[in-house]
Amino acid sequence: MNSRRWFSQPFPPDGASAAEGIRNQLGRPELDLLTVLVREAAQNSWDARAEGLNGPVEFDISTWLVGAGRMPAWRDALLSGAPETGDFPLRQRLRPNEPPLRVMQISDRGTSGLGGPTRADVVTDGPRDFITFVRNVGEPRDKELGGGTYGFGKGIFYLLAQQGTVLIYTRCQHPSGAYETRLIGCTLWKSYEGVDPTSHARRRYTGRHWWGDVADDDVVEPLVNGDADTLAERLGIRGFEGDETGTTIVVIDPVLEDLTVDELGDYLAETMVWHLWPKMLGKDGAEAPMTFSVTCDNAGHQVPDPRSFRPVDVFVQAYDIMRGEEAPLLACRNPVRDLGRLGIKKRIMPRIVPTRASTGVDIEESLHHVCLMRPAELVVTYYKGPRPPSENYGYAGVFRGLESMDDVYARAEPPTHDAWHWSMLERPESTFIRTTFRRIDEQLSSLFELETGAGESSSTFSLGAASSAFASLLPGGWGTGGATVSKAPNPAHTRRKVTQKNSGSGRQAGTGDDSERPQPSRRARAHARAAIAGPPTLEVHAGSAVLVQRFTVTPAVEMTVRAILSVGLPGSARESDPPVGSDVPVVSHWLGPDGVEYHGTSISIVGAPGEWELFVVPAADTVTEIALQATAAVTR
Repeated sequence: MNSRRWFSQPFPPDGASAAEGIRNQLGRPELDLLTVLVREAAQNSWDARAEGLNGPVEFDISTWLVGAGRMPAWRDALLSGAPETGDFPLRQRLRPNEPPLRVMQISDRGTSGLGGPTRADVVTDGPRDFITFVRNVGEPRDKELGGGTYGFGKGIFYLLAQQGTVLIYTRCQHPSGAYETRLIGCTLWKSYEGVDPTSHARRRYTGRHWWGDVADDDVVEPLVNGDADTLAERLGIRGFEGDETGTTIVVIDPVLEDLTVDELGDYLAETMVWHLWPKMLGKDGAEAPMTFSVTCDNAGHQVPDPRSFRPVDVFVQAYDIMRGEEAPLLACRNPVRDLGRLGIKKRIMPRIVPTRASTGVDIEESLHHVCLMRPAELVVTYYKGPRPPSENYGYAGVFRGLESMDDVYARAEPPTHDAWHWSMLERPESTFIRTTFRRIDEQLSSLFELETGAGESSSTFSLGAASSAFASLLPGGWGTGGATVSKAPNPAHTRRKVTQKNSGSGRQAGTGDDSERPQPSRRARAHARAAIAGPPTLEVHAGSAVLVQRFTVTPAVEMTVRAILSVGLPGSARESDPPVGSDVPVVSHWLGPDGVEYHGTSISIVGAPGEWELFVVPAADTVTEIALQATAAVTR
């Protein structure tokens, strides 16, 4: 005969794990609890993906306040048989005089659900997912190349619940083909001494509690099928449709840090893209392997697209490089072992505006990191490399360990899977981890190093590393990165440019050969002026990094304003002719004070009061110099 209520686990004579020990197995993660939740829950969902699944795994987090209409159902269900002790704080939280109850629902679909036996002493050759997640602690992973290892990460659900209580609602398919839904409650709080409700003797309890159908032998079984579905609907928990399988975990009274509900939704959505972006990418024309959604109090919060979300988009580009044939294979030489592949993307980019989510992964104002991942392609951590020599430059890398190395990297991870620690391993495995970081450092150090010994037709040097050499450039100069600049084969064929300063108006520049241009009168020239308004700024426009040069022109004068772009070199020399195959800075467009957009390297306008803007796409690995030439229209 079953009785639907709570059951508290007493310590058996031969001992058991206390709740505190299980809660502490996560250690003290450097990441906040919400971030650990996103990482661990999504990893569990990925590892549980259903075999033969045609579509993506759906992963969703939502939160809401339990309304007055549903609150009686919560009290009726979860107060039944609740221990009469202060060591079971959920009883106090469900009292009528308490504030409204908030819950957080973490659900997946397209996964196998928690199938297999419901009792830990049953021997089976099939799945043991229910036992592993609900009953046992520390079982080794049973899925090859899975993200998890010993299942400690499930503790985050209990740590996030302020009273240590969660509901687990799952649907699985038996080998016979039949579907079964299951609903069970679990509390993980702390051990205590209490009175046995049957013998009335004092006993010690582990602090683990289960809610469900309590059998005659005091083993709590989950509610199944109709009973489970009916109660889930009464409580407002997401149900299952058709032949859906998966799992929904409801965290009761979650810790929200200091976030408002709107801030919580945005933070969860951005955290997903920082930590789960590899699962958002479709490969070779296929759809993404996972989809993600966030809802807070019925309001949806869009999860950013990693290919367009700065600066995660740079990691995506590095990931594409890592998957290509040219990506270097990092290896250990003693003992000999291939480790994994590395892709690096360096790019001109404005200063990053730090957010709570980016700061959580130690990425703030500049990007100089390598994303580490195992073959499961879940982000382990962002390894910080050396800063680029120019503040307007950044790089991102992606290192993915080989499948043959997966067990080694997995054993180097703490329970939260957010680092690789060589000190956790013995040789030679510890050597492989140390060498991984050494090889990554070698690749990063070569990004900006000064190179010498080039052939006679070219000279190679780092403009970024020598950025102080450009302090003498005229206003409008901007430098970043490293550059390869070819010498002209015949100096006589090199175009020369005369640069002059215009007092009070910034800088104007023209070419040395103006014989074919109409020559305005001295009076007209004096009244045509383009005055640069400070140095250019590096900004993002239409998803790309651009230089924006602001300037003013003489009002009411009909004129042509021409942009002269060049690459600056040490000693105030400039290159207007690029090396073969090299990028050059180009004009994107002009923007007038009235918001009208113009295109071309020069524009014919009637000067308007206010500030104009010139948008320039800079050449990578160069110092881009911008000059303006204003010429008054000739009056015949």
